[in-house]
Amino acid sequence: MTLTTARHSFPLAEAFTIARGTKTAAEVLTASVTRGGVTGRGECVPYARYGESLDSVEAEIAGLPQDVTRAQLQGLLPAGAARNAVDCALWDLEAKQAGLRAWDLAGLPAPGPEVTAYTLSLDSPEKMEAQARRHAARPLLKIKLGTPDDMPRLEAVRRGAPKARIIIDANEGWSAEVYADLAPHLLRLGVELVEQPLPAGDDAMLAEIARPLPVCADESCHDRGSLAALKGKYDVVNIKLDKTGGLTEALALREAALAQRYRVMVGCMVGSSLAMAPAVLVAQGAMVTDLDGPLLLAEDREDGLVFDAAGVHPPAAALWG
Repeated sequence: MTLTTARHSFPLAEAFTIARGTKTAAEVLTASVTRGGVTGRGECVPYARYGESLDSVEAEIAGLPQDVTRAQLQGLLPAGAARNAVDCALWDLEAKQAGLRAWDLAGLPAPGPEVTAYTLSLDSPEKMEAQARRHAARPLLKIKLGTPDDMPRLEAVRRGAPKARIIIDANEGWSAEVYADLAPHLLRLGVELVEQPLPAGDDAMLAEIARPLPVCADESCHDRGSLAALKGKYDVVNIKLDKTGGLTEALALREAALAQRYRVMVGCMVGSSLAMAPAVLVAQGAMVTDLDGPLLLAEDREDGLVFDAAGVHPPAAALWG
């Protein structure tokens, strides 16, 4: 077996801003594993928040044995982007060599479409209202916030999309005091979920203050080892393959989270359809699916995922799995 990597850049349809900064392209790493003339692929998005870069992820993958198996991989690399790319590539390879779909190999029912959130990036209230108006017909909007003066932005989005379901993501940008002040207004404006309102590692206050709407752990939840520290603070966990280190751990985390009575959100970094494809399996029946990465790109990969009124559909075999 041979294991190789390649870098790809996908320009975004428009600049995408969160509390940490702005990006204009999705910079991704593709891992390819080839055995017997058959190639499997996986994509990851290195995230600086977790100390990752394209260089560091390439180096991690380059250090793996060329004949690494999926079982071995779990102990050779930590949860993160590098393991994700290789794990998903190995799933793709195994499915192709077996002549089966990845969900059959995983013992899962055939997946169907899942309604996905569409993300509005952080901007001035006026520009966010304009974004909301353009996308008001979408069934679920996710609003990027995370500053001390977010109320005008949220009010503006609600004016722009008065009938849309709304969830918000603060990306660790609020203090406990800011969140406590905002929470009643979030309910008033019909917000259904708030994602990572406080910084990971500084979120103990969530166990002490009222949680009038579901609070979702994103940066505070990476893999099954994260669950113990979430007790009493969060109601939902956001499963992202770039955090779990691939589909293998993502499926295990979903099972463990549900067993511990957390609800599940399945999210993504800004990447192409190849990165989203395995996450569609994890998203089946989730409280929230947030796999809109390809919708933010100016151009996607060939054989990209289908998005329509029913949501994001499972991948074609030509794409993955």
